[in-house]
Amino acid sequence: MNSIILLDNEAVQALADKAHSKHRRVLNEVLVANRRATRALSFGIAVPAAVRVEAGWDRTAAAWAFVNQLRIADIPLDARHADAAASIRQRAQVSVADAHLGAAIQGAEADHVTVITSDPRDIQRVAEGRRVDVVAI
Repeated sequence: MNSIILLDNEAVQALADKAHSKHRRVLNEVLVANRRATRALSFGIAVPAAVRVEAGWDRTAAAWAFVNQLRIADIPLDARHADAAASIRQRAQVSVADAHLGAAIQGAEADHVTVITSDPRDIQRVAEGRRVDVVAI
């Protein structure tokens, strides 16, 4: 089985700030996923580009050096994701970042999708029926 963990805005912010009240929780989830990936299980961690922008994650900035080491892939806002996100945003009345997260959920080729989020209700709305496990932080 292949799995993917997606991060929302607050999860990214929590990773970046060691003083954030949710830092340890999110970091533990990411480290466990990275360990699973190194055990030859098909496991990945990703963040939609619009979420990364909303969180202020500039991969070239020194302030993000620690997070950059965590092997978190970007999900680009390409034409396919943009079309899906625009449609989701219109239906669900959510932010651009949440809509891109929804497009990533719906377009994921993984059998198992998990989202680390501070707002489980928005994730259920943007998933629009796709089974997704939510780790509420």
